[in-house]
Amino acid sequence: MIASRRLRSLAIVGVVSACTWSQVTPSRSATADSAKGKQIYANYGCYECHGYQGQGSPLSGSRIAPGPLAFTAFENYLRQPGGQMPPYTARVLTDAEVTDIYAFLGSLPEPPDWKDIPILRAEAPEK
Repeated sequence: MIASRRLRSLAIVGVVSACTWSQVTPSRSATADSAKGKQIYANYGCYECHGYQGQGSPLSGSRIAPGPLAFTAFENYLRQPGGQMPPYTARVLTDAEVTDIYAFLGSLPEPPDWKDIPILRAEAPEK
C-alpha cells in the first residue's frame, strides 16, 4: 500500500515535470522568428496596452516581457483572455504567429538595474 502510494506520487511528479517542460518553449521553436514576432506584435497593436518592450502599465495591460509565461499559458490566455483583452483566436492569429510573438517576447532583455540608471542614483539637490 505504501509502495503503491510512492509509485503513484513519483508518476505524478514525472507527469507534472514533463508537462512543465513542454510548456517552457513552444513545440515549433525551431521555426519561431522573433523579428517576425516583433512585427506582428506591432501590427496587431499589442504595444498599445503592453508597451513596445512588453513592460505593461498599471493603466492598460500587464507586463508580459521579459520572461514571458510558459508558452502554453501564454497561448491559452491569448486565445481566451480574462479581463478586457480581446481574444486572439486562430482566425485572428495563426499558431505560427503566436509562436513568433512568443519568440519576440522571449528575446527581450531584462531591464537595467535601477542603480545603473544615472538619474535614479542622483542625489537630491540641496535647497
